[in-house]
Amino acid sequence: MTVRFAVTGLVASDLAASLAFYRRLGLVFPEGAEDQPHVEAALPGGLVLALDTEETIRSFLPGWQPPVGGGRVSLAFRCDSPAEVDARYEELVAVGHHGELKPWDAFWGQRYAVVHDPDGNEVALFAPLPVRGE
Repeated sequence: MTVRFAVTGLVASDLAASLAFYRRLGLVFPEGAEDQPHVEAALPGGLVLALDTEETIRSFLPGWQPPVGGGRVSLAFRCDSPAEVDARYEELVAVGHHGELKPWDAFWGQRYAVVHDPDGNEVALFAPLPVRGE
């Protein structure tokens, strides 16, 4: 038997806000997902991003409480270009999401920025920088 990584799950305190955030990054969730206790978006390579409401988690873990102290997980979205990193960052900050790190040309060769989703999870936006001479 082979074990494969297949799903990243996030707990959403406000599912509608989380869906709006991740839809702005291009993820596709079913229509009417805002009214569901558990929703999934297919990702490239066969992976899945699952969002559950806090109530859903408490339905099988009655004592569950959100972690204290900020972000719970870190995700990274690859953009098509450095300019798209800037545009997505500005778009998300403009609608009220916390910009943790403004876009910059990182020494490891990427345009890189970090925003927080509605639950404080870090979401990195990145794109490879052009190689000098290209």
